[in-house]
Amino acid sequence: MVELKAITEDNFVDAFNLRLAEGQEAFVSHPIRSLAQAYVYRDQCQPFGIYADGKMVGYVMVIYDYDIPEYDIWHMVIDAAEQGKGYGSEALDQVIDYIRTKPFGSSGRVALTCNKDNSVALGLYEKKGFAITGVEYDDEVELAMTVG
Repeated sequence: MVELKAITEDNFVDAFNLRLAEGQEAFVSHPIRSLAQAYVYRDQCQPFGIYADGKMVGYVMVIYDYDIPEYDIWHMVIDAAEQGKGYGSEALDQVIDYIRTKPFGSSGRVALTCNKDNSVALGLYEKKGFAITGVEYDDEVELAMTVG
């Protein structure tokens, strides 16, 4: 069972210790960068540790874009040693459930970006109901879905 826990002063170092698998640096930023962004956007975002059996196995951040408005999922990563166990899929379900509570504002649109070459992540997002929008940013594509 996967659980999302807010990043706090008690667990942020655990996020720093997460490791990307070889070659994944091209696909996702390390949580250290994301936590710096969380500080800047602290009034409109929530970083989470992804936990399994009491251990942080990953990281994800939800941010609300007031300009659009929409919820964005940023920097989702599962530790290299913990990949392939379904944690990312379970965590994504919980992130979407969290967004449904509309913690920062009213919007049913959820968006994220993914590297065009990251077939594993693209497959996961599409399986969960995200669709490619046609918007591209350099080597990334935007995917979006609507939640109630």
